Amino acid sequence: MTTAPASAPAAFPETRGREKGYDKRAVDEFLARARTAFEAGGEPLTAGDVRRVAFPLVRRGYAIASVDAALGRIEDAFAAREREAALSQGAAREWVGHTREIAQAVLDRLSRPRGHRFDRVSSLRYGYRIDEVDLVSDKISGYLETGRSVSVEQVRSVAFRMQRGGYREAQVDAVLDAVVEVMLAVA
Repeated sequence: MTTAPASAPAAFPETRGREKGYDKRAVDEFLARARTAFEAGGEPLTAGDVRRVAFPLVRRGYAIASVDAALGRIEDAFAAREREAALSQGAAREWVGHTREIAQAVLDRLSRPRGHRFDRVSSLRYGYRIDEVDLVSDKISGYLETGRSVSVEQVRSVAFRMQRGGYREAQVDAVLDAVVEVMLAVA
């Protein structure tokens, strides 16, 4: 795991001008916590916790892409350790069963007709662009059903434009998180 020592700030580029980035203190504190949890068995932390962490946006913060890339590597390390622990404890059957359940729930959601895979926000609000989400959903379905090539980084970095009456962001994001969890479980 590549993180900065708890006493030194992380070495991420900073944003400039009006551009916002992640709050440096929040990032440094989380990375120190993650390092302690990973190396010294500190406060429990899971790959899911790393995936769901959020930082305030501020001027002159850390560049978002750099921090997100580091978080992806940290999540990978926690997921590998969790997988190894489950397999070494003889819980492989449960691990596989849990992963299959998640994958099946995702497939059930994505097998719905295009334009109806997720709840939509009202026509007065903005949500994710339906055609873009459906395109990504088709690629993910192909990965889960046939092993078509999709990387964890592709899923982590997907971004959708907004449209009035689009798909509800929270639902789409939850499915993407579940896909990352499945991909890391079988890596």
